[in-house]
Amino acid sequence: MTTNATSSTPDTPATNAPAAPATGAPAAEASPAAALPSDAELKKKRLRRTVGIVVAALIVAILVRTLLIQPFTVPTSSMEPNLYVGDYMLISKSDYGYSRYSPPITIDAIKGRIFEKVATRGDVVVFHLGGPKNLHSAKRIVGIPGDKVQMHAGRLYVNGSAVVLNNMPTASADKTATQLTVQQETLTSGRSYLIQTDSGQNRGRETPVFTVPAGHYFVMGDNRDNSLDSRFAPDSPYGPGIGFLPAENLEGRVVMVLMSWKPGSSIWKPWTWLNLRWDRFFHSVH
Repeated sequence: MTTNATSSTPDTPATNAPAAPATGAPAAEASPAAALPSDAELKKKRLRRTVGIVVAALIVAILVRTLLIQPFTVPTSSMEPNLYVGDYMLISKSDYGYSRYSPPITIDAIKGRIFEKVATRGDVVVFHLGGPKNLHSAKRIVGIPGDKVQMHAGRLYVNGSAVVLNNMPTASADKTATQLTVQQETLTSGRSYLIQTDSGQNRGRETPVFTVPAGHYFVMGDNRDNSLDSRFAPDSPYGPGIGFLPAENLEGRVVMVLMSWKPGSSIWKPWTWLNLRWDRFFHSVH
């Protein structure tokens, strides 16, 4: 005979009876005022947060300006018809590596260039003029180390070969011109760009042969008859030229004109802020 096993312990029924109160001293209630930070503490937290955001933004801006891209304003007409006074341009900082002139302030402890890359003939570059003053200029590289550069009869010769010149429509300069001629100049590499000559000027049209030393470049303005560049020594009677440009002075390659103001515009004249050359917005530089 089979029997069913039964539990010897009876089930304990569920109960809704309240638990017995704990013995001992009653717990003190938390004060709402003590749990909330004071106004002074909140202000300090907000201030620390704001300062942190500002410092982080400054660090990012300095890194971008030093390593990637930097804006410049064109100060002179020496690069017409490709860059005009009032152009607000962007330069790429990484193309040639970095030097003591790459950060926002000059760091003399940096010697030469870090991650140096040789520039290419035809590049439009911004460079530091050297010396204690924080002055910059923009020109086109026409000679790299070892090149022989000469101007003869107003034409550029590089390593004994004359560049190819083709006439273009008349220049659209912002000044009253005498006789401006725009030509397309083509290097032996096939790279082309526009230059501008002025029949009222003749300085720099005849030069000796310059041999570009190591660690230097030969630069010229596209406005050939109105540019103090490597054709002229710093003590030239025509005005302070550049001579051979040290490679460490390069700051970057010009890639674009972001926007451009017409002559007479000024940040101190709000009514001129929209006096813009609209056709030069996001204008590529070749």
